[in-house]
Amino acid sequence: MESKEGKSLSELEEEIFEEFRDFMKGIAKIDQLGIAGSRLLSGFQQALEFTRRPPIDTNSKLVEKIIVANETKRVKAYINSGCRKLHESIQSVTNFHSCTRGLCNHISKAKEILDELEGLLGDVTSSIQTRNGKLLALSDRDFEVELNEQATYDDWEEKDALSHSQSPDVTSTKKKKITDVTHLAMVMTFIYSMVKQDYLMQEKIVSALDLKMSSEELETYCQMWSLRPFINDKIVHGAWEHIH
Repeated sequence: MESKEGKSLSELEEEIFEEFRDFMKGIAKIDQLGIAGSRLLSGFQQALEFTRRPPIDTNSKLVEKIIVANETKRVKAYINSGCRKLHESIQSVTNFHSCTRGLCNHISKAKEILDELEGLLGDVTSSIQTRNGKLLALSDRDFEVELNEQATYDDWEEKDALSHSQSPDVTSTKKKKITDVTHLAMVMTFIYSMVKQDYLMQEKIVSALDLKMSSEELETYCQMWSLRPFINDKIVHGAWEHIH
């Protein structure tokens, strides 16, 4: 395999764009996993709440009249069993274990994808460093890639908006081309950070699941999982616009 140093600038840029596309494919996969995980967590919640369903209030006069009017063996057996049908109880236990296993598998699969995303980010960083080294050999300008500052990203957005409002010249076109790949790298860094935090939240939620946890706590976990508080949809949607 040809080393990065032996590739031309155009080849390096194409490689970066290809790695960016692979990165976004990984983001799509992890998004789908998150949706499936949310359904599993809801299933866990339903199964747990079924076991906590209170029995019929036989002290109610209305309920008492209904029972007396329909005092069959089936109704008596239902009340004596705690108002739970046998097949429903069996199904609830099955769903409980199925959702628990599914959530553990979800965390494992999400971690695999996260590792792949980290690898792609590392490859892009390496490609840009090599590319910048080649550019420095051709110019006295320093095209340093700053990946870790949100302020840099915001500054780029402002400059990009300004460049669109002005008539382009040769210099601005070159600068924009240079910025394109560095911008992709910054976007990848931001998205990876967000997705990793979301994964860590999901991992903690799954680890905290317990039969003794309160209904309120479990409902909060379900809401936070669906909300994905660490994900900035605007940045993610903007990243998809770079996919050709």
